[in-house]
Amino acid sequence: MPFAHCNNARLFYRLEGMPEKPVLILSHSIGTDHAMWTPQVPDLLSHFQVLRYDTRGHGASEVTKGEYSIELLGRDVLGLADSLNIRKFAFCGLSLGGAIGQWVGVNAADRLTRLVLANTSPKFGERANWETRIKLVGEGGMAAIVDMVMQRFFSPRTLANSNAYASTVKLLLLGTDPAGYVGCCAAIRDFDSRETLRSIRVPTLVISGDRDISTPWAGNGEVLAEQIPKARSLQLPAAHLSNLERPLSFLAGLLEFLLPELDDVQRSAAGFAMRRATLGDDYVDRAIAATNDFNREFQDLITRYAWGTIWTRPQLDVRTRRLLVLATMAALGRWEEFAMHLRSGLQRELEPCDLKELLLQTAIYAGVPAVNTAFHIAQKELEEAGLQPALQPPHEAEKNEAKK
Repeated sequence: MPFAHCNNARLFYRLEGMPEKPVLILSHSIGTDHAMWTPQVPDLLSHFQVLRYDTRGHGASEVTKGEYSIELLGRDVLGLADSLNIRKFAFCGLSLGGAIGQWVGVNAADRLTRLVLANTSPKFGERANWETRIKLVGEGGMAAIVDMVMQRFFSPRTLANSNAYASTVKLLLLGTDPAGYVGCCAAIRDFDSRETLRSIRVPTLVISGDRDISTPWAGNGEVLAEQIPKARSLQLPAAHLSNLERPLSFLAGLLEFLLPELDDVQRSAAGFAMRRATLGDDYVDRAIAATNDFNREFQDLITRYAWGTIWTRPQLDVRTRRLLVLATMAALGRWEEFAMHLRSGLQRELEPCDLKELLLQTAIYAGVPAVNTAFHIAQKELEEAGLQPALQPPHEAEKNEAKK
């Protein structure tokens, strides 16, 4: 298992993705672990090398004795980054992770490219509230607070619907070492960054949930957004663990903030790269060779807008966009485009099972006759790709059966 020894503690971490991509560090809430970010990681890996870790006292990281501080937990992050030779990184922290992010933003801004502070605060309520929670856990363990915390983590509707993420978080919460949890409660209890927020000079996004009773917008995210220079804000219809209640909306906001904006030249370059990755070099080379003064603007429109603007949007992956295109082309009877995207898709993201489900769905909503044609085209492409044996004519099948 990957562990790093830093700042007098052993930290568990998970580093995923391509080394040449920029690094994004994800820091979880109190009472959870690095797996809290599972819904976002697959899509983030298309753009970042993602570093998740278990905060001191949580998950597989060491439970050190005594009370912790946000400074201690912030230095853990810097130590972990140093041990992995990561000099620059973007940082996204939620709740406790957001407090850690504030400390890093104030004290190590030169290490940051961008900062995301989700469902967090410059001061987490009254000190007495945390003293009470520390006392409850000390006397009754994690079971003494699990119901109260779950009602803060998730909205009533999510809890009533037997949400899989909520069920997983409950198990994580109950499995958290009480000593580690209490240590982090002390760090939150003592944290107050209100006098230092204006010194955060890195681009910052503040995310809040309008159903978050732990760190509501008023007095929490609102203060961060007002005090951190030029900070942006995003409010989601979610409770405290907004990345789990609204995983796709959280991801969309995260990527929109973290990914650089492209100018026309960069968009054209991105469009060519996406077009080649999606349709193949041979097809794109033929299209380029056929470009002339008459169709040059049209080719630029396709490359820069269709491929460089729409296909490169991070909210949908290439596989999903491919399926949408195939369904639309089948419904409209655009068979040349259907065959082209099908052929290139089978060489890359798509499998025969994807195609079958797509065509069955399209048959219901766009009509059986169109999908009948699509099945014939698909059968031919599957055979030529070697993904399915060729269908024998009925009389040949009868002859083969008679020989057995």
